[in-house]
Amino acid sequence: MRKHKSNRTIGVVTMLLLSIGLLIIYAIGPQRANFMNSAYGVNYDTNYFFIHQAVSVGLSIAAFMVAMKVPYRKVFGWARAMMIAALVLCLMMAVMAFLQHGESGGIVTCALGGCRWFNLGGFSFQPAELLKISMILYLATLISKHKQEGTFETKEFFVPLLIVAGAALAFVVVAQKDMGTGVVMIAIILAMLWASGMQTKYFGVVFGVLLVGGLLAVITSPHRMDRVRTYLSGQEADADSSYHIDNAMLAIGTGGLFGVGLGNSVQATGYLPESINDSVFAIMGETFGFLGLTVILLAFLILLTNILRVAGEVDEEEELIATGVFAWIGTHVVVNIAAMTGLIPLTGITLPLLSYGGTSMIFIAYAVGMVGQMSCYTRRKTKAEGVYRRRKV
Repeated sequence: MRKHKSNRTIGVVTMLLLSIGLLIIYAIGPQRANFMNSAYGVNYDTNYFFIHQAVSVGLSIAAFMVAMKVPYRKVFGWARAMMIAALVLCLMMAVMAFLQHGESGGIVTCALGGCRWFNLGGFSFQPAELLKISMILYLATLISKHKQEGTFETKEFFVPLLIVAGAALAFVVVAQKDMGTGVVMIAIILAMLWASGMQTKYFGVVFGVLLVGGLLAVITSPHRMDRVRTYLSGQEADADSSYHIDNAMLAIGTGGLFGVGLGNSVQATGYLPESINDSVFAIMGETFGFLGLTVILLAFLILLTNILRVAGEVDEEEELIATGVFAWIGTHVVVNIAAMTGLIPLTGITLPLLSYGGTSMIFIAYAVGMVGQMSCYTRRKTKAEGVYRRRKV
Protein backbone atom coordinates (compact mmCIF):
# COMPACT_ATOMS: atom_id res chain seq x y z
CA MET A 1 0.00 0.00 0.00
CA ARG A 2 1.24 3.48 -0.83
CA LYS A 3 1.42 6.09 1.89
CA HIS A 4 -1.42 8.62 1.90
CA LYS A 5 -2.69 11.37 4.20
CA SER A 6 -3.22 10.42 7.82
CA ASN A 7 -6.51 10.49 9.69
CA ARG A 8 -6.28 14.11 10.81
CA THR A 9 -9.30 13.80 13.07
CA ILE A 10 -7.27 11.65 15.46
CA GLY A 11 -4.64 14.37 15.84
CA VAL A 12 -7.14 17.23 16.12
CA VAL A 13 -9.20 15.54 18.84
CA THR A 14 -6.08 14.50 20.75
CA MET A 15 -4.85 18.12 20.81
CA LEU A 16 -8.32 19.31 21.82
CA LEU A 17 -8.42 16.97 24.82
CA LEU A 18 -4.90 17.95 25.88
CA SER A 19 -5.91 21.62 25.70
CA ILE A 20 -9.05 21.07 27.77
CA GLY A 21 -7.02 19.18 30.38
CA LEU A 22 -4.49 22.01 30.57
CA LEU A 23 -7.29 24.57 30.88
CA ILE A 24 -8.96 22.79 33.81
CA ILE A 25 -5.64 22.42 35.66
CA TYR A 26 -5.01 26.14 35.08
CA ALA A 27 -8.39 26.86 36.68
CA ILE A 28 -8.13 24.59 39.73
CA GLY A 29 -4.34 24.43 40.16
CA PRO A 30 -4.16 27.40 42.58
CA GLN A 31 -6.96 25.94 44.71
CA ARG A 32 -5.18 22.59 44.78
CA ALA A 33 -1.89 24.26 45.76
CA ASN A 34 -3.53 26.23 48.59
CA PHE A 35 -5.20 23.10 49.90
CA MET A 36 -1.98 21.08 49.83
CA ASN A 37 -0.08 23.89 51.58
CA SER A 38 -2.70 24.10 54.30
CA ALA A 39 -3.28 20.37 54.77
CA TYR A 40 0.28 19.04 54.46
CA GLY A 41 2.48 21.98 55.33
CA VAL A 42 4.15 22.12 51.91
CA ASN A 43 4.93 25.30 50.01
CA TYR A 44 3.59 24.94 46.48
CA ASP A 45 3.44 28.01 44.29
CA THR A 46 -0.06 28.72 42.95
CA ASN A 47 1.18 27.94 39.42
CA TYR A 48 2.95 24.70 40.42
CA PHE A 49 0.38 22.27 39.05
CA PHE A 50 -0.28 24.29 35.89
CA ILE A 51 3.43 24.50 35.05
CA HIS A 52 3.91 20.75 35.58
CA GLN A 53 0.84 20.00 33.48
CA ALA A 54 2.05 22.34 30.74
CA VAL A 55 5.37 20.46 30.65
CA SER A 56 3.50 17.14 30.48
CA VAL A 57 1.28 18.42 27.66
CA GLY A 58 4.35 19.63 25.77
CA LEU A 59 6.05 16.25 26.16
CA SER A 60 2.83 14.50 25.13
CA ILE A 61 2.60 16.56 21.94
CA ALA A 62 6.24 15.73 21.24
CA ALA A 63 5.54 12.03 21.86
CA PHE A 64 2.58 12.17 19.47
CA MET A 65 4.72 13.80 16.76
CA VAL A 66 7.55 11.29 17.25
CA ALA A 67 5.07 8.42 16.94
CA MET A 68 3.76 9.94 13.71
CA LYS A 69 7.27 10.15 12.24
CA VAL A 70 9.27 7.15 13.52
CA PRO A 71 8.31 4.05 11.44
CA TYR A 72 6.11 1.97 13.71
CA ARG A 73 7.61 -1.23 12.30
CA LYS A 74 10.86 -0.34 14.07
CA VAL A 75 8.98 -0.04 17.35
CA PHE A 76 7.42 -3.48 16.82
CA GLY A 77 10.93 -4.91 16.85
CA TRP A 78 11.45 -3.56 20.37
CA ALA A 79 8.27 -5.17 21.76
CA ARG A 80 9.94 -8.06 23.61
CA ALA A 81 12.68 -5.82 25.05
CA MET A 82 10.09 -3.26 26.17
CA MET A 83 8.03 -5.97 27.85
CA ILE A 84 11.07 -7.28 29.73
CA ALA A 85 12.11 -3.75 30.73
CA ALA A 86 8.61 -2.94 32.02
CA LEU A 87 8.44 -6.13 34.10
CA VAL A 88 11.95 -5.53 35.50
CA LEU A 89 11.03 -1.97 36.49
CA CYS A 90 7.87 -3.24 38.21
CA LEU A 91 9.95 -5.83 40.06
CA MET A 92 12.46 -3.17 41.11
CA MET A 93 9.63 -1.00 42.38
CA ALA A 94 8.19 -3.86 44.43
CA VAL A 95 11.59 -4.59 46.00
CA MET A 96 12.35 -0.93 46.77
CA ALA A 97 8.86 -0.38 48.19
CA PHE A 98 9.43 -3.37 50.50
CA LEU A 99 12.80 -1.98 51.62
CA GLN A 100 11.16 1.40 52.28
CA HIS A 101 8.39 -0.36 54.25
CA GLY A 102 5.79 1.18 51.94
CA GLU A 103 6.72 4.73 52.89
CA SER A 104 7.65 7.64 50.62
CA GLY A 105 10.92 9.48 50.95
CA GLY A 106 13.14 7.29 48.80
CA ILE A 107 13.35 6.58 45.10
CA VAL A 108 9.86 5.08 45.19
CA THR A 109 6.85 7.29 45.87
CA CYS A 110 3.94 5.76 47.78
CA ALA A 111 0.46 7.24 48.16
CA LEU A 112 -3.00 6.02 49.15
CA GLY A 113 -1.67 2.61 50.19
CA GLY A 114 0.17 1.88 46.93
CA CYS A 115 3.74 2.36 45.69
CA ARG A 116 3.47 3.09 41.97
CA TRP A 117 5.95 5.80 41.01
CA PHE A 118 9.70 6.23 40.74
CA ASN A 119 10.80 9.61 42.07
CA LEU A 120 13.15 11.19 39.52
CA GLY A 121 14.17 14.47 41.12
CA GLY A 122 10.92 16.41 40.99
CA PHE A 123 9.36 14.27 38.29
CA SER A 124 7.81 10.84 38.61
CA PHE A 125 7.63 7.82 36.34
CA GLN A 126 4.94 5.15 36.57
CA PRO A 127 6.17 1.83 35.10
CA ALA A 128 2.60 0.51 34.84
CA GLU A 129 2.06 2.90 31.90
CA LEU A 130 5.09 1.46 30.09
CA LEU A 131 3.65 -1.96 30.88
CA LYS A 132 0.39 -1.14 29.08
CA ILE A 133 1.93 -0.12 25.77
CA SER A 134 4.50 -2.92 26.04
CA MET A 135 1.70 -5.45 26.51
CA ILE A 136 -0.04 -4.19 23.37
CA LEU A 137 3.11 -4.42 21.23
CA TYR A 138 4.24 -7.74 22.72
CA LEU A 139 0.86 -9.42 22.37
CA ALA A 140 0.47 -8.21 18.77
CA THR A 141 3.87 -9.63 17.79
CA LEU A 142 3.24 -12.85 19.77
CA ILE A 143 -0.07 -13.47 18.01
CA SER A 144 1.36 -12.67 14.57
CA LYS A 145 4.41 -14.88 15.13
CA HIS A 146 2.41 -17.93 16.16
CA LYS A 147 -0.13 -17.45 13.39
CA GLN A 148 2.67 -17.41 10.83
CA GLU A 149 4.20 -20.55 12.38
CA GLY A 150 0.83 -22.30 12.63
CA THR A 151 1.07 -22.61 16.43
CA PHE A 152 -1.64 -20.11 17.38
CA GLU A 153 -4.14 -21.48 19.93
CA THR A 154 -1.62 -24.10 21.05
CA LYS A 155 0.52 -24.58 24.14
CA GLU A 156 3.39 -22.74 22.42
CA PHE A 157 1.21 -19.61 22.34
CA PHE A 158 -0.69 -19.87 25.62
CA VAL A 159 2.31 -20.57 27.89
CA PRO A 160 4.17 -17.29 27.17
CA LEU A 161 0.86 -15.41 27.13
CA LEU A 162 -0.13 -16.64 30.59
CA ILE A 163 3.36 -16.12 32.02
CA VAL A 164 3.63 -12.52 30.82
CA ALA A 165 0.02 -11.61 31.60
CA GLY A 166 0.18 -13.27 35.02
CA ALA A 167 3.42 -11.49 35.93
CA ALA A 168 2.11 -8.12 34.73
CA LEU A 169 -1.16 -8.41 36.64
CA ALA A 170 0.61 -9.65 39.77
CA PHE A 171 2.94 -6.64 39.78
CA VAL A 172 0.14 -4.16 39.13
CA VAL A 173 -2.78 -5.53 41.16
CA VAL A 174 -0.95 -7.25 44.02
CA ALA A 175 2.38 -5.43 44.42
CA GLN A 176 1.24 -1.94 43.43
CA LYS A 177 -2.36 -2.39 44.68
CA ASP A 178 -3.66 -0.77 41.50
CA MET A 179 -6.90 -2.48 40.56
CA GLY A 180 -7.80 0.22 38.03
CA THR A 181 -4.71 -0.48 35.94
CA GLY A 182 -5.37 -4.21 36.34
CA VAL A 183 -8.82 -3.76 34.80
CA VAL A 184 -7.29 -1.87 31.87
CA MET A 185 -4.68 -4.59 31.33
CA ILE A 186 -7.36 -7.29 31.30
CA ALA A 187 -9.43 -5.28 28.82
CA ILE A 188 -6.42 -4.87 26.51
CA ILE A 189 -5.64 -8.59 26.56
CA LEU A 190 -9.23 -9.66 25.94
CA ALA A 191 -9.83 -7.11 23.17
CA MET A 192 -6.70 -8.13 21.29
CA LEU A 193 -7.43 -11.84 21.63
CA TRP A 194 -10.97 -11.25 20.35
CA ALA A 195 -9.65 -9.22 17.40
CA SER A 196 -7.15 -12.00 16.62
CA GLY A 197 -10.02 -14.28 15.62
CA MET A 198 -9.36 -16.74 18.44
CA GLN A 199 -11.88 -19.54 18.64
CA THR A 200 -14.68 -18.76 21.08
CA LYS A 201 -13.96 -21.78 23.28
CA TYR A 202 -10.35 -20.70 23.85
CA PHE A 203 -11.33 -17.09 24.31
CA GLY A 204 -13.89 -18.17 26.89
CA VAL A 205 -11.24 -20.04 28.88
CA VAL A 206 -8.91 -17.02 28.94
CA PHE A 207 -11.83 -14.76 29.86
CA GLY A 208 -12.80 -17.10 32.70
CA VAL A 209 -9.26 -17.29 34.07
CA LEU A 210 -8.89 -13.50 34.06
CA LEU A 211 -12.34 -13.04 35.58
CA VAL A 212 -11.62 -15.46 38.43
CA GLY A 213 -8.26 -13.75 39.02
CA GLY A 214 -9.96 -10.35 39.15
CA LEU A 215 -12.62 -11.54 41.59
CA LEU A 216 -9.96 -13.06 43.85
CA ALA A 217 -8.06 -9.77 43.82
CA VAL A 218 -11.21 -8.01 45.02
CA ILE A 219 -12.43 -10.42 47.70
CA THR A 220 -8.96 -10.83 49.24
CA SER A 221 -8.49 -7.06 49.61
CA PRO A 222 -10.33 -5.39 52.54
CA HIS A 223 -10.34 -1.88 51.01
CA ARG A 224 -11.68 -3.17 47.69
CA MET A 225 -14.43 -5.09 49.47
CA ASP A 226 -15.29 -1.92 51.42
CA ARG A 227 -15.80 -0.11 48.14
CA VAL A 228 -18.01 -2.90 46.83
CA ARG A 229 -20.09 -2.85 50.01
CA THR A 230 -20.42 0.93 49.79
CA TYR A 231 -21.59 0.63 46.19
CA LEU A 232 -24.14 -2.07 47.05
CA SER A 233 -25.42 -0.10 50.05
CA GLY A 234 -26.41 2.83 47.85
CA GLN A 235 -28.27 5.49 49.80
CA GLU A 236 -27.83 3.52 53.01
CA ALA A 237 -24.02 3.71 52.94
CA ASP A 238 -22.47 5.62 55.83
CA ALA A 239 -21.19 9.13 55.15
CA ASP A 240 -17.52 8.30 55.63
CA SER A 241 -17.37 5.40 53.17
CA SER A 242 -19.44 7.21 50.53
CA TYR A 243 -17.74 10.60 50.98
CA HIS A 244 -15.79 10.50 47.71
CA ILE A 245 -18.63 9.47 45.43
CA ASP A 246 -21.11 11.78 47.21
CA ASN A 247 -18.90 14.80 46.60
CA ALA A 248 -18.20 13.75 43.01
CA MET A 249 -21.90 13.59 42.23
CA LEU A 250 -22.48 16.84 44.12
CA ALA A 251 -19.87 18.52 41.92
CA ILE A 252 -21.51 17.27 38.73
CA GLY A 253 -24.97 18.27 39.97
CA THR A 254 -23.80 21.73 41.04
CA GLY A 255 -22.53 22.42 37.52
CA GLY A 256 -26.02 22.30 36.09
CA LEU A 257 -26.32 23.03 32.38
CA PHE A 258 -23.56 25.60 31.89
CA GLY A 259 -21.28 25.12 34.92
CA VAL A 260 -20.06 27.53 37.59
CA GLY A 261 -17.21 28.81 35.40
CA LEU A 262 -13.43 28.67 35.49
CA GLY A 263 -11.91 29.24 38.92
CA ASN A 264 -15.24 28.94 40.76
CA SER A 265 -15.12 25.26 41.70
CA VAL A 266 -15.89 24.61 45.36
CA GLN A 267 -15.04 20.91 45.31
CA ALA A 268 -11.50 21.66 44.07
CA THR A 269 -10.73 23.57 47.28
CA GLY A 270 -10.21 20.29 49.15
CA TYR A 271 -13.64 18.71 49.46
CA LEU A 272 -13.33 16.24 46.57
CA PRO A 273 -10.37 13.82 46.87
CA GLU A 274 -8.01 13.56 43.89
CA SER A 275 -9.67 16.55 42.24
CA ILE A 276 -6.94 16.94 39.59
CA ASN A 277 -6.43 13.22 38.95
CA ASP A 278 -9.08 10.52 39.19
CA SER A 279 -11.89 12.98 39.99
CA VAL A 280 -11.22 15.51 37.25
CA PHE A 281 -14.39 14.48 35.37
CA ALA A 282 -16.52 15.61 38.32
CA ILE A 283 -14.60 18.89 38.56
CA MET A 284 -15.15 19.49 34.84
CA GLY A 285 -18.84 18.81 35.36
CA GLU A 286 -18.93 21.45 38.08
CA THR A 287 -16.90 23.91 35.99
CA PHE A 288 -18.28 23.38 32.48
CA GLY A 289 -21.71 21.92 33.25
CA PHE A 290 -23.67 19.31 31.33
CA LEU A 291 -22.95 20.93 27.97
CA GLY A 292 -19.22 20.94 28.66
CA LEU A 293 -19.24 17.28 29.65
CA THR A 294 -21.21 16.49 26.49
CA VAL A 295 -18.49 18.09 24.37
CA ILE A 296 -15.80 16.09 26.19
CA LEU A 297 -17.72 12.82 25.79
CA LEU A 298 -18.26 13.52 22.10
CA ALA A 299 -14.53 14.18 21.71
CA PHE A 300 -13.71 10.79 23.24
CA LEU A 301 -16.37 9.11 21.10
CA ILE A 302 -14.91 10.64 17.92
CA LEU A 303 -11.36 9.66 18.92
CA LEU A 304 -12.29 6.07 19.75
CA THR A 305 -14.45 5.69 16.64
CA ASN A 306 -11.60 6.83 14.41
CA ILE A 307 -9.11 4.51 16.13
CA LEU A 308 -11.50 1.62 15.56
CA ARG A 309 -11.93 2.69 11.93
CA VAL A 310 -8.17 2.54 11.43
CA ALA A 311 -8.16 -0.93 13.01
CA GLY A 312 -10.64 -2.09 10.38
CA GLU A 313 -8.58 -0.82 7.44
CA VAL A 314 -5.03 -2.03 8.15
CA ASP A 315 -3.17 -5.34 8.11
CA GLU A 316 -3.63 -7.80 10.95
CA GLU A 317 -0.67 -6.87 13.16
CA GLU A 318 -1.53 -3.17 12.92
CA GLU A 319 -5.17 -4.03 13.58
CA LEU A 320 -4.17 -5.72 16.82
CA ILE A 321 -2.15 -2.67 17.89
CA ALA A 322 -5.00 -0.27 17.14
CA THR A 323 -7.47 -2.55 18.93
CA GLY A 324 -5.24 -2.59 22.02
CA VAL A 325 -5.01 1.22 22.00
CA PHE A 326 -8.79 1.43 21.60
CA ALA A 327 -9.29 -0.86 24.60
CA TRP A 328 -6.70 1.05 26.64
CA ILE A 329 -8.28 4.48 26.17
CA GLY A 330 -11.87 3.22 26.09
CA THR A 331 -11.56 1.34 29.36
CA HIS A 332 -10.01 4.35 31.08
CA VAL A 333 -12.87 6.56 29.90
CA VAL A 334 -15.68 4.15 30.74
CA VAL A 335 -14.35 3.07 34.15
CA ASN A 336 -13.44 6.61 35.26
CA ILE A 337 -16.78 8.14 34.30
CA ALA A 338 -18.78 5.18 35.62
CA ALA A 339 -16.97 5.40 38.97
CA MET A 340 -17.49 9.17 39.23
CA THR A 341 -21.22 8.82 38.53
CA GLY A 342 -21.82 5.89 40.89
CA LEU A 343 -22.48 3.30 38.20
CA ILE A 344 -19.69 1.00 39.44
CA PRO A 345 -17.71 0.75 42.70
CA LEU A 346 -15.16 3.53 43.10
CA THR A 347 -11.74 2.75 41.68
CA GLY A 348 -8.68 4.89 41.04
CA ILE A 349 -8.14 5.44 37.32
CA THR A 350 -7.28 8.56 35.34
CA LEU A 351 -9.24 10.20 32.53
CA PRO A 352 -7.00 9.96 29.43
CA LEU A 353 -5.31 13.18 28.26
CA LEU A 354 -7.24 15.22 30.83
CA SER A 355 -6.12 14.16 34.31
CA TYR A 356 -3.06 15.74 35.92
CA GLY A 357 0.12 13.74 35.46
CA GLY A 358 2.80 12.96 32.95
CA THR A 359 3.54 9.27 32.40
CA SER A 360 0.02 8.19 31.46
CA MET A 361 -0.57 11.20 29.23
CA ILE A 362 2.75 10.82 27.38
CA PHE A 363 2.38 7.10 26.69
CA ILE A 364 -1.26 7.46 25.58
CA ALA A 365 -0.32 10.33 23.27
CA TYR A 366 2.46 8.19 21.80
CA ALA A 367 0.09 5.25 21.29
CA VAL A 368 -2.49 7.48 19.58
CA GLY A 369 0.26 8.94 17.39
CA MET A 370 1.26 5.43 16.36
CA VAL A 371 -2.33 4.73 15.30
CA GLY A 372 -2.26 8.06 13.45
CA GLN A 373 0.78 6.90 11.47
CA MET A 374 -0.94 3.56 10.72
CA SER A 375 -3.83 5.53 9.24
CA CYS A 376 -1.45 6.58 6.44
CA TYR A 377 -1.42 2.97 5.23
CA THR A 378 -5.09 2.01 5.39
CA ARG A 379 -7.03 0.30 2.66
CA ARG A 380 -10.73 0.25 1.96
CA LYS A 381 -11.88 -2.68 4.04
CA THR A 382 -14.95 -2.80 6.23
CA LYS A 383 -14.89 -4.32 9.68
CA ALA A 384 -17.18 -7.07 8.47
CA GLU A 385 -14.48 -8.12 6.01
CA GLY A 386 -11.84 -8.01 8.73
CA VAL A 387 -11.87 -9.22 12.30
CA TYR A 388 -15.43 -10.58 12.42
CA ARG A 389 -15.04 -12.50 9.18
CA ARG A 390 -11.94 -14.23 10.55
CA ARG A 391 -13.62 -15.34 13.75
CA LYS A 392 -14.03 -19.08 14.23
CA VAL A 393 -16.76 -20.40 16.48
